[in-house]
Amino acid sequence: MALIYQAQLTPTKAAMLRDWIPRQPWIGSADASSLEVAGAYRFDDPDGEVGIETHLVRTADGQVVQVPVTYRGAPLAGAESALITTMHHSVLGERWVYDACADPVYVRALVTAIVAGGTEAKLEFASPGERPEVTTRVSGSGSPRSAVPVVDAVTCASAGANTVITSGDIDVELVRVLDSDRVPDDQALALGGIWPGQDVPALLAIAHSTAVGHNG
Repeated sequence: MALIYQAQLTPTKAAMLRDWIPRQPWIGSADASSLEVAGAYRFDDPDGEVGIETHLVRTADGQVVQVPVTYRGAPLAGAESALITTMHHSVLGERWVYDACADPVYVRALVTAIVAGGTEAKLEFASPGERPEVTTRVSGSGSPRSAVPVVDAVTCASAGANTVITSGDIDVELVRVLDSDRVPDDQALALGGIWPGQDVPALLAIAHSTAVGHNG
C-alpha cells in the first residue's frame, strides 16, 4: 500500500521530468521537445521509508517512455550519479529524487512483482477528498509460490532504449521506450502493463536469472 499526500511540490514532477528525460541516453530518437504524463504506477516499500513511483510519459512524437523514480528523506549513499533532483514536499519536507534503477528498494520491489506475480500498490490517501481513478495497472508473470532472489547492491547501465539492472545473479531489462505491440512472453518472467490508450498489456520489464524459474 502506498500512502499519498495532498502536497505542493517544488519543482513539480512534470517540471522534473521535462528537465531530466531529454538528457538521458535511452531516449534515442524520440522527440522529447514536449512531454505529457500518460500514466503512473507505484510499488510499496515494506519499510514505509521510500516512495516508489513509475511515470509513463508521452513524447511529442507519440512514444511512451518509462521513468521509475524513488523519493527519499535523505541521500542514498553511493548513488550521487543517479540523483535527479531535490524536491521540497510541503508535508514531508526535502526529498531526494533518484533514478530508481540505481535504488535497491525499487529494484527489490520490481523483482518481487515480476517473480511473485505482483501488481501495482494500492493507493491510500492521507487526507480525505476526491480520489483519482486508477488508470495504470501492472502485473508480473511469476507465481506467489516462487522464491524471490535477494536484492542488495545494484548496478545499472543503458542498453539502447532500455536500462539493464544487475543485482547478484539476476538481471532485469527495464524497457524505457515502450513498444505498444511488444507483449510479455508467456514463458518469460516479465512485467506487463496497461494505461490510457494501451488496453493490451505491453512489456515493461523482463528478468533473467538462473536462480529463479517461472512456475506458472
